[in-house]
Amino acid sequence: VVHSIPSLLAELHAAAPVIGPSLLASDFANLEAEIRRVEAAGARLLHLDIMDGHFVPNLSFGLPVVEAVRRVTQLPLDVHLMISEPEQYVQRFRAAGADLLTIHVEAVPEPRPLLQKIRALGAAAGLSLNPPTPVSALQPYLDACDQVLVMSVMPGFGGQPFDPVALDKLRQLRQLAPQLLLAVDGGINAETIGSTVRAGANLLVAGTALFSHADYTQRMGELRAAARSNGDVRGPGSSDK
Repeated sequence: VVHSIPSLLAELHAAAPVIGPSLLASDFANLEAEIRRVEAAGARLLHLDIMDGHFVPNLSFGLPVVEAVRRVTQLPLDVHLMISEPEQYVQRFRAAGADLLTIHVEAVPEPRPLLQKIRALGAAAGLSLNPPTPVSALQPYLDACDQVLVMSVMPGFGGQPFDPVALDKLRQLRQLAPQLLLAVDGGINAETIGSTVRAGANLLVAGTALFSHADYTQRMGELRAAARSNGDVRGPGSSDK
């Protein structure tokens, strides 16, 4: 599957708000069936959290799982590298099937060359920041990004409560870079999703809020409705062109 990154980004902006199912919360014993269910529910991409037990205090999954997911779906893969030394791995994750590759500003002292490398590999380049990290830490690199992922929990474990510090960051980022795909990850559910969209988010990563429910199609509909119930969601800089 080869996704044209400009087309993919344009599609995601036009479809906003987009719910990104986070496979970390899925049933790994039935991964293909889980992917089929979220496809049927209308998912436009899949979010894959890569954790190394070093940058974050947990291990998740790595290249073989990304490759396996790529084999069974045409959906774009939004791969979030919560790892130390991501520069050693971006090429391999791109080869495994990542369409969007997000690194952490806390893991890379000078992210610009790596963001440029991700783009050169044919993927969309993302930069993420943890709740304690100010927007100013990544502001110099916004022109090298296609996506910014605002963490609304400390990364490492699913099911944590939403940290409202993310809302201020989303508002700042939407002002600074109206063209960016702004994603938010952590504690996203029917109660928190509307406020993140109002603050400027157009990609909402949902894990337990989706996969803990029996009917994914119904739940995706509920999350979309909650996201859309707060006026125009695509933020300034988007249009219907």
